[in-house]
Amino acid sequence: MKNIKKYIPKFILKLLEPYMGLPKEVYVIFVSRIVNAIGSFVGPFLTLILTKKIGLSSDVAGFYMSAAGILYMPASIIGGKLADTLGRRKVIIIFDALAIMVYMISGFVQPSMTLVYLIMLAGTFMSTAGPAHDSLMADLTTPENRNGAYALSYMGWNLGFAVGPLLAGMLFENHLNLIFIGDALTALLSLILIIFFVRETIGNTKQDISDESRAMERSESGSIIGVLLRRPALLIFALVILGYNFTYAQWGFMMPMHSGQNFGVMGATYYGYMASFNGLVVIAFTPLITWIMRKIKHIKRIVFGGLLYAIGFGMLGLYNTLAAFFVSVFVFTIGEIVLSISTMPFIADNTPMSHRGRMSGVLGTMFGFGYIISPLIMGTVIKTTGLELGWIYLGIFVTIASTCMVFVEKAIKKQQAKQLEMLEVESGT
Repeated sequence: MKNIKKYIPKFILKLLEPYMGLPKEVYVIFVSRIVNAIGSFVGPFLTLILTKKIGLSSDVAGFYMSAAGILYMPASIIGGKLADTLGRRKVIIIFDALAIMVYMISGFVQPSMTLVYLIMLAGTFMSTAGPAHDSLMADLTTPENRNGAYALSYMGWNLGFAVGPLLAGMLFENHLNLIFIGDALTALLSLILIIFFVRETIGNTKQDISDESRAMERSESGSIIGVLLRRPALLIFALVILGYNFTYAQWGFMMPMHSGQNFGVMGATYYGYMASFNGLVVIAFTPLITWIMRKIKHIKRIVFGGLLYAIGFGMLGLYNTLAAFFVSVFVFTIGEIVLSISTMPFIADNTPMSHRGRMSGVLGTMFGFGYIISPLIMGTVIKTTGLELGWIYLGIFVTIASTCMVFVEKAIKKQQAKQLEMLEVESGT
């Protein structure tokens, strides 16, 4: 390894440093996410499937996307409870396998309302497995290597996502069934990697923590409601991220619709290019941004990410040429990177390890509510005001949301002080 390092420029080694020395399971998850994302065909084209292939209007499509999100909420909460009791791997294997089977069946169904319901069912199964995936990564890491691990996982997804939507864009018009079958096959391969190379980690939650830097991760007894009431900063944080996700949801709803409106039959193809560009920006800039942000607190990073969302999405209300779309994607993708390498590490650092699955399920449900209501609300808004004004409203909204993060910072400082005081009392210092 030392011999290899001497041939690598020092600045490259600095960028790669956060990704070195991680648990081997993290690298398996990295590869697994690449494979899964290469076949990420359905999600990015869901709006176009509902509107162009099945023939739903924008507001009705928004209704069904929101209805699906409502199903995902209890599924995520149940999945979190199961992850903390049955174990992470079991939940992942069972519910990801069910989602794979539903997608495979969807590949043999003609565009119809039946297909809509199958897509909703597959998403419900994936939502149930979601908290187990989040808990697995938190169990495998510590505050010292957590940023790098989450950044690597996120980058792995986007390595695959740079290819997936591009392939889906080519298949969309004439081979819709292959979009579902391809998604199922790559998800199956991804799951096989988890089954054979990632161990169960729920035993890690039994360890005793005396390190002051991890005081907020100490196990607690009681229900998830009780834990959240003792940690109000996480509730405020969840509301702010809800606002961010409300805005980001339009990447998959208004953006393809706007592309179709502006560019006609080339709209789906151009949107596929934009999605691939999004992935390429993530791949190219995640190491650099991770390094730049390494000494900045999570809260300040998240404020910055929100402001980039405001600029990236809001600008489409003023400029909507093809070039403007790509500039928009670049700006909000930088914001996406900042948020992706900061949000989950912040939650993991401030959640009792005994409640990681449940916390992921509850907070994920709150976060996801932004995705649920966004298509429904914005579908109605753009039907009344048009797409351009809708983007401007989004820019204003997310700017307000980002300023609310100051309340999270104040609350988290109080909670950390209480935890440290308890730790000192227990240690007799």
